[in-house]
Formats: sequence, structure tokens, C-alpha cells
Amino acid sequence: MRVSVVGAGLGGLCLAQGLRQAGIEADVFERDQAITARFQGYRLVLNPAGFDALRGCLPPRWHPLLDAIVGDAYGERLILDPRLNRIGELGPGRTGIVVDRHVLRHLLLTGLTVRTGAALTGYDVLDDGTVRARFGHGAPATADLLVGADGVSSAVRAVLSPRTVPTDTGVRFVIGRTPLTERFAGLSRAFGSKIAGDGVSLLLGAMRFRTPPKEAAGRLAPEVTLPDVRDYVRWAMILPPGGSREADNPREAALSMMDGWHQDLRALLEQGDPDNSALLSIRVVRPGERWSPGPVTLLGDAIHATSPTGGNGANTALRDADLLCRCLTDVAEGRRNLLRAVGDYERQMFEYGAEAVSHSLGALPAFVPQSKPQPA
Repeated sequence: MRVSVVGAGLGGLCLAQGLRQAGIEADVFERDQAITARFQGYRLVLNPAGFDALRGCLPPRWHPLLDAIVGDAYGERLILDPRLNRIGELGPGRTGIVVDRHVLRHLLLTGLTVRTGAALTGYDVLDDGTVRARFGHGAPATADLLVGADGVSSAVRAVLSPRTVPTDTGVRFVIGRTPLTERFAGLSRAFGSKIAGDGVSLLLGAMRFRTPPKEAAGRLAPEVTLPDVRDYVRWAMILPPGGSREADNPREAALSMMDGWHQDLRALLEQGDPDNSALLSIRVVRPGERWSPGPVTLLGDAIHATSPTGGNGANTALRDADLLCRCLTDVAEGRRNLLRAVGDYERQMFEYGAEAVSHSLGALPAFVPQSKPQPA
């Protein structure tokens, strides 16, 4: 059996690693011109289910390395004013494991061949039941199953389920990262909390590696090459609905909204990496009508993109990867046929994926600031 995975994000790569462990051939296709074409180095929180799904798709020999390069999630989940005074609470704290997306992606890429510059233009289901994927550049690829793991703007979904489209919540946020120096360690009370300003909210999260990734790989898995990343603070400034849609310099745009804020908060953004800050929109994808089971399916944000305020986007994509891998392993070992296995995966994925999107949208209002009143 051969599987074509379109999209080299965390979900697609995790699936490819799991299939590789099961002896199933998997080819990965990525529309970006290079793996590092876009910065993808922000902190994620994995819940126990997401972390177990990730471990389940990785070779057991890499488990000690994975355990070494993550951190522990913690935080009081307070609501603070711009001077860092406590003014409320967000609710019970979340526990889990924090990972750096850039580091984790390099781990998941190890041993895989990814064809970059491969933007999907369409696919054809052939008479023998296989599927041929077509790309803007390069030869087509034929497989027993095509998996669209190509994100919110999925080209696979556009063909498979054209009426399932992203919804823009209208919320924008500026995201960036700053090295975690001794000065910023003093902001620990704000990690996991919301800082409520005038028309904006600022969210901070610390990425503290148990062991520096490059050092851990050299000691525990020399065949793995990980980037030399050190501890940092991930920050995200959420704008009100209708906030700025464009910014030539997102970090400077965020700083312009911080007059009168605590000097350490301003310094945190001032010392952020200007090349790796971005203005992003919050869009969601709700699983809609089920399509007829066939040799094409979807995974992750391509079918259930969530608001980041729910903290469940990466977790749900990894859960997809693990579930689909187990279903396909049954096919490879003769316990189920392909269409039944894909149908079972989709039935479960649609249910928990829809719940994840609803949960994330339910959590969004607590983080979205009110628009500033306009002068008369």
C-alpha cells in the first residue's frame, strides 16, 4: 500500500512517520518551495492525548529524545492590567507538555523524503480505485490513498468537499518570540495569563526546554539534526474584531498599542525577533457534510481548523494522524479493507473534530478585547 500525504505540517509528517513504522510507503508533498520557507517556530501546548498520539507515531528509539526536548506547561491563568496588577482570573490552569513547532517539525522530518514546490492542482480517481494527484510542477503521483493535510486553505478539500470553506472570525493577532533572559523570567506570573489593555489583549507563554534540542539530539539520537534553539517567550497580541488587516512591521504595530504599559512588557516586544513576527487572522473550518468514502481523505486544519485560543489545533491534528495510521495498519495487515478503514477514521474524526472547533470558538470571547470607542 502507498499513501500520498499533501502537506508537510505537523499532522502530515506525524502520519508519514507512523506509516513508516508500520511498513507502509508514504510520500509527502509540500507546496512551499523549501521546508524552511516560512517561520514555524512558535510554542504549542500538547495535552496528554495529543502527546500520546505523537509518541505513538514516532520510533520508540526517539522517545527519550522527545521527552528531553519538551517543557512543562504551567501558569496561574490570571487577568492582569498593563501594569501587571491582578484584576481577575481566566479559570482553571491547563496542564500539559509544551513543544516548539520548529524543533518538532525537524524531528518529524527525519528520515522522510518531502517533495517541495509541489502545489496540488487536482486529483483523479482511477478505474482501479487508486488516486492520481496532479501538481503544478513535477510528475503526478499515484497512490492507494491521498491524504489532504494541507491546512486551512486545503487544495485537496477544495475538490473533495468544495462546500466546506473557512470562516473568518474577524479576529487578528500579532505573534512573535523573544529570548527568555533573566529579566523576562520575572514575568512568570504573566505566563499563561491574559494582559488586558485598551482595545488589545496580550498573551505570553514560556518555552523552556528540558534539554537544549541540538544538545539532546547529539546525545540521544545522533541521526537526528535539530536546530539550536534556546528558551524563549512566545507572545501574541490579540486585536479586536475589525482590527488592522495589514502591517508592514507587525512588531512595531503591536508596540504602538502599548503606551503606558509595564516597561518589561514593552521591552519583551522591543527585543523580539522582527523577522519572525507576523500579523495573522483567526479562521476556522467546521467539518460539514460527509463525502462518500473513497481513496481521498482529510486531516488536521484541512477539515477542522480551530481558533488557537482553544489550545487544541495541534492536538487534534496529531490525534488524526495516530488514528488514521492505526486504521491503515489494519488494512496493511489484512484486518480491514481500505474504504472501510477510511470510513471508520472519518466517522470518528468528524465527531471529535467538530467538538474541537466548537470548544475553540467557545473559548475565543474570553481573549478577544473590545474595540476602542471612536471619538465623536
